[in-house]
Amino acid sequence: MVQKYQSPVRVYKYSFEMVMAAYEKRFPTCPQIPVFLGSEVLSDVTSEDGSLHVIERSCKLNVDAPRLLKKIAGVEYVYFIQKNTLNWKDRTLLIEAHNETFASRVTVIETCSYSVHPENEDWTCFEQSASLDIKSFFGFENTVEKIAMKQYTANIKRGKEVIEYYLNELIAEGITEIPRWVPPEKRALIKPVTLPCTPRLDLDSLTQSSTKDATSSLSGAAGPTTPDADKLDADYIERYLGQLTPMQESCLIQLRQWLQETHKGKIPKDEHILRFLRARDFNMDKAREMLCQSLTWRKQYQVDYILETWRPPAFLEEYYAGGWHFHDRNGRPLYILRLGQMDTKGLVKALGEEALLRHVLSINEEGQKRCEENTKIFGRPITSWTCLVDLEGLNMRHLWRPGVKALLRIIEVVEANYPETLGRLLIVRAPRVFPVLWTLVSPFINDNTRQKFLVYSGNNYQGVGGLVDYIDKEIIPDFLGGDCLCNVPEGGLVPKSLYQTEEDLENSDHIKLWTETIYQSAHVFKGAPHEIVIEILEGSSVITWDFDILKGDLVFNIFHSKRSPQTAKKDPATSAPGVNNVQLIERSWVLGVDYSMVESPLMCREGESIQGSHITRWPGLYILQWKVTGHVSNTGTALPRVDDVLASLQVSSHKCKVMYYTEVLASEDFRGSMTSLESCHSGFSQLSAGTTSSSQSQSSSLISR
Repeated sequence: MVQKYQSPVRVYKYSFEMVMAAYEKRFPTCPQIPVFLGSEVLSDVTSEDGSLHVIERSCKLNVDAPRLLKKIAGVEYVYFIQKNTLNWKDRTLLIEAHNETFASRVTVIETCSYSVHPENEDWTCFEQSASLDIKSFFGFENTVEKIAMKQYTANIKRGKEVIEYYLNELIAEGITEIPRWVPPEKRALIKPVTLPCTPRLDLDSLTQSSTKDATSSLSGAAGPTTPDADKLDADYIERYLGQLTPMQESCLIQLRQWLQETHKGKIPKDEHILRFLRARDFNMDKAREMLCQSLTWRKQYQVDYILETWRPPAFLEEYYAGGWHFHDRNGRPLYILRLGQMDTKGLVKALGEEALLRHVLSINEEGQKRCEENTKIFGRPITSWTCLVDLEGLNMRHLWRPGVKALLRIIEVVEANYPETLGRLLIVRAPRVFPVLWTLVSPFINDNTRQKFLVYSGNNYQGVGGLVDYIDKEIIPDFLGGDCLCNVPEGGLVPKSLYQTEEDLENSDHIKLWTETIYQSAHVFKGAPHEIVIEILEGSSVITWDFDILKGDLVFNIFHSKRSPQTAKKDPATSAPGVNNVQLIERSWVLGVDYSMVESPLMCREGESIQGSHITRWPGLYILQWKVTGHVSNTGTALPRVDDVLASLQVSSHKCKVMYYTEVLASEDFRGSMTSLESCHSGFSQLSAGTTSSSQSQSSSLISR
C-alpha cells in the first residue's frame, strides 16, 4: 500500500531571501539532523541572468534500522538524489527528491516548496509532501514501512527547527535583510542603501486579521478563492485544532482535500473532520466512510437547522432533567444530566421516540457551538464537552423495555454522527441497579468513548479524587453538596394526562418535523428512469434543483414537453412498497417532436451533490429526469471518490437512488447565486458556515458540484 504524507503550510516570518540564505547554510552536512550524514553536488547550473539556479545533490543518510535488516539488505547507508530549482524572479524554491538505493524495490518521492506568503511578501511559506511505495523487500515489507514512516515523522518538524537555527545565526552575524533579485539591466540604476535592522518577529504573534484570506477556508468560513486557499496553516492547526503528530496533520489535510474534490462547496469545518479521524484512529478509509454517511444523514434530516427549528414542548423543558452548567477545569462546556430523577417511560409516552431523539441531537449541536465559543474565550482548542450524570434515584423502572430501546437508538445515532465530542463522562451516585443498565448499553458505546467514563458510587465523588479533580469547587451543583445553585430541572414523573396514544404519536407535528424533510427520495432502475413534471406559467421563470446521488451513477436531463404527460405511472417491476419510481415520458413520444432537451445531459456519479437552475424560455411543462448510466471509473485521483466509499455499503448493483428537492422561482427573485435559492438549504450551515456557492451560466443554466 502506498503511504502518503502532506504537511500543513509552515510560515517563517522572514523574507524569502533570508530563508534561502539559511537553507543554503545547512549544506553540505546538517548536525541538527543526525541521519543526514552529508551531500555531494552532482551538477550546478545558473541561468545567464542569474534568476534561475538548479543544483542536484547526492545525499547520504544513515537509517536507524536493526543491524540484521541492514546485513540482509547488504547496505549500511541510503542515498537520495535531490534536485533544487531556485527561481529568484518568482521567489520560489522547488525541491524534488527520490531514493537511489533500492529504487527497484522501494519508491520514495518527496516534493517540498518554499514560496512567498500570499498575504505578506516579507514572510515565507513551506510545504512538503511525500509518498512511500514498498514493492518488495526480502519479505520484510511491513517492517521497512514502519521504520521508514517512524524515521520520516521524527525528522519532519526538525526541518523547520533547522531553518530557524540558521536564521538566528544570520541575525547574530548582523544579516537581517537581503536585497531581492533584480534583472541585470536594472541593477545599475539602484543606489545602495543601508537597511535598518529588522527585529525578529514572535511566531505566536500571527493575528487572525493578518492572515484572514490565508486561513478563511480552514475554519469553513468560505470556500477557497485561490489555488492554495485550501491548504492548512501549521499555526492555525496548533491554535484551533491542538497538537497533532505530522502524520495526523497529513491525514487531516488529505481527507479535507478529498472532500474538496468530491463535495464542492460543502466542506465541513476542520474540527468536525478531525473528530471522525480520531474516532477511527486516523484510518483514512474508515474515517472517510463514516464521515460520508454522516454528511448524507445531516442533509437528509436537516440537522444543520435543528437549533433554529426545534422548539421543545413546555413540559419537556420541565421534565427533561438536563442542562448546561458553566465548564470544567479544562474549559470544556459542562452538561449535567440528572438521569435518576428523569421519568424516561413518561417522556417516551408523552413525546415519542423521534422527538426525544431530536431533542438529544439539539443538545449535541449546542455542545459543538459552545466548544467553538470556549475555544475563542480560552485561546486554546476546545473540541469536546464534559457530561456529569447523577444517577441518584435510578431504579428498575428506568429499565422499561421501550425506554431502553429508545436509549440504545439515541446512543447509536450519536456515536455515528458526533464522534469524539465527549471529553469526559462523570457518573456519580451509581446505585446497585447501574451494572444492569451498563450491561445493556455498553456494547453500543465505542471503545474510545468507554475509556472516558468515570463511575463513582455512594459519596466517593466528594473530596480528593472526586469531582474537584475535574470541576472547580465553586461550580459543583448544590444537589451534589456544592455551593453553586444549578438551574437544571429536577425532573419528576410525567403526568399520565400528557401521554399520547400510538396513533397520536404517529400523526403529531413534532414527529413530522423529524421524519419529513423538504427532500424526496426515488429509486431509478435500468430502463425505468424517475421523472417529475413542473408546470411553468410564465417565461423566464427559474427551475432550481438540489439532489444527491445516494447510490449508482445517473444521467440528469431536463426536457420541455409539448404534450401533457398522462397520469403518473409506475413500472410494475418497481411497484414494490416503499419504492418511488415515476415515469412520465411515453414510449411513443419522439424526441424533437413531442418533447425537446433544453439542457445538455449531466453525468452524475454516486455520492455527488448537485445544485443547479434553468431559466425557462417558454411557459409549459418541463420534465426533470434521472436515468441509469454505466459506471465510469475515476483514474484521475489516487484516492477513491465518494462513490467508491459508498459502493461498498450497497448490496444491489442494478438499482440507483436519488434524493432531490426542486423549486420554481419567479425571474425577479433570482439573483444568479445559489445563496439566493431555497435549495441552498443542503449546505452544512453549522459545519461549514456558508461554503455553498456557484455562478450563473450565460447559457441560462447553472450547475454546481
